[in-house]
Amino acid sequence: MLRRLALLICLLLCAPAAAQAVQHPHLAWTRDANIYEVNIRQYTPEGTIKAFEGHLPRLAKMGVKILWVMPVQPIGVKNRKGTMGSYYSIRDYTAVNPEFGTQADFNHMVKTAHGLGMKVILDWVANHTAWDNVWALSHLDWYKKNAKGELTSYEYDNGREIEYWTDVIGLDYRQPPLWDAMIDAMKYWVKTADIDGFRCDVASLVPTPFWLRARKELDAVKPMFMLAESNDPAIHAAFDMTYDWKLFDSFASIAQGKAAASALIDWVKHGQEGFPPDAYRMTFTSNHDVNSWRWSDKTLYGEKFHAFAVLAATLPGMPLIYSGQESGLDKKIAFFEKDHISWKGFANARLYRRLLNLKARHPALANGEHGGSIELVETGDANVFAFSRIRGEDQVKIFVNLSATARRPLGLSKRMKPWEYRILE
Repeated sequence: MLRRLALLICLLLCAPAAAQAVQHPHLAWTRDANIYEVNIRQYTPEGTIKAFEGHLPRLAKMGVKILWVMPVQPIGVKNRKGTMGSYYSIRDYTAVNPEFGTQADFNHMVKTAHGLGMKVILDWVANHTAWDNVWALSHLDWYKKNAKGELTSYEYDNGREIEYWTDVIGLDYRQPPLWDAMIDAMKYWVKTADIDGFRCDVASLVPTPFWLRARKELDAVKPMFMLAESNDPAIHAAFDMTYDWKLFDSFASIAQGKAAASALIDWVKHGQEGFPPDAYRMTFTSNHDVNSWRWSDKTLYGEKFHAFAVLAATLPGMPLIYSGQESGLDKKIAFFEKDHISWKGFANARLYRRLLNLKARHPALANGEHGGSIELVETGDANVFAFSRIRGEDQVKIFVNLSATARRPLGLSKRMKPWEYRILE
């Protein structure tokens, strides 16, 4: 029996990811949805779930459909980074960080969001835990160890160098009981809080067969929406959506003057190669990783921000808004310390409301294969990027001047100002 079980695990872990490919029908409510990333710690001066809940009516009015809530579980103390530690160093999978509030607070927030027509997905960290996670005290066999059989900081190969994530230790998915425990912990949040899915941290570092089994068992409790922090086409075997980093990299290069508008033409022609036709791709101008470790919106985009927000909302994919972008993120929010968002006057809220309502109103802008095809529009100007999204009789045409000078593209009767956009319905 044990030999057969070991063989099965080996086959699952060693099988090529493509061999696991299956198609998941997307839930109807995801088809015209957008997604909003919630940073509870930094959202309000209080940094609590209750305080964040007060923003839900505003977000619903803005048109937000899915709330992605960054991890709310207790954070490890041993080897923590900074004063408050990383959300992604989890000490207990089935508890709420007392700094944020209680389980009852989280459940109430989810219920309130549902009442306002929004869905809630929870950030899930399946690859590693805090050093003082409850499992590390009772199930050391579930963890990776060095050649001496010792626990050690997680080593991540980013393709250029080895990063040492000193506040976490890696889980060993060769251990079948770990699969059971992890899936049970995920089910806890579905059953207890009635969440609608998960955003899964560094999902490609966890074996895809685990995600396939988790998806099947979770869907049996409640049909899920699953977002993978991954750019791997094969992981769509278990997930609805992955990150479109290639599109973001094009945005960043253009915004910095390192690339021309033609970079987006290349993305239109080749950006989805290898991905299943029904795959959702998440489009974004920022997220917590970009903002904390690379650029604020002010630094990367400045006056150009609206142009790229329009592109993220209208090109094929599901647009993401990160906490604070509706007020303009003019700083890199600290990750391990308290550094709450300065909301100022919600300067971008009107833009986002228009864009999210535009998406909901036009079948051509729906997600994945539910949306329309994209056709490049000739502008006669290498600095003006234009395209149409078409589905049946529905069509939306977008022009964006991706330069610092006024332009007069073909197809428009008036000149476009620097970094201006035009939406034709």
